[in-house]
Amino acid sequence: MLIHPTLRMQSWGFVIGALLFALGSAPVISTQLGTVGANTSFFVGSWFFTAAAFVQLMLSGAATATDSGGTAIRGEWLASFIQFIGTLLFNVSTGAALYAHTVKGEMHLVWNPNVEGSLCFLVSSALAVLILWRCGQRWEPRSKEWQSGWLNMLGSIAFGVSAAGAFVLDDGNTLDPNVANVGTFVGALCFLAASAVFLGKSEEIVSMPSSAG
Repeated sequence: MLIHPTLRMQSWGFVIGALLFALGSAPVISTQLGTVGANTSFFVGSWFFTAAAFVQLMLSGAATATDSGGTAIRGEWLASFIQFIGTLLFNVSTGAALYAHTVKGEMHLVWNPNVEGSLCFLVSSALAVLILWRCGQRWEPRSKEWQSGWLNMLGSIAFGVSAAGAFVLDDGNTLDPNVANVGTFVGALCFLAASAVFLGKSEEIVSMPSSAG
């Protein structure tokens, strides 16, 4: 059996993953779900992110290209690869959150990979924005690639803020749970929108590699 990666497959994976992250951090709803319910939503959502990021990595093409100076790493592939690593780190973080019940465990198995994954998303998004800049798309609000690239950048920043708010203190509490939840919720909505813009797009056109989009 052969599975052919498509832009639609990639977009739906990110959309579903983002919806699950938004569900687990949404005001009122997250309270009703409880800690276990919210963490489960994050964990399942992280795997949709990983599956979609893998598809995007496949669609990004070859890792290297021949340049006048020799062999060079392609920016599109590098952005997709770093994003894929970030999703794997979120798999570890969200999975550990289901069973880590000690301060040490929450710090090393939950918070550390969360921060590292957020940094990967930021770097990937920054590369995607740089690609847009180098391609002359500095201000093209009608372009789906431009919209997705900047929405992903905003989402990555929000996830970074969330990771900062989720810092584990010595007593086991988080630095600012409200900031952590709001950052996750806003970031998830940005990632959802960044991927949704491609759902109606032709399969012949491959999206700009960037975090969750």
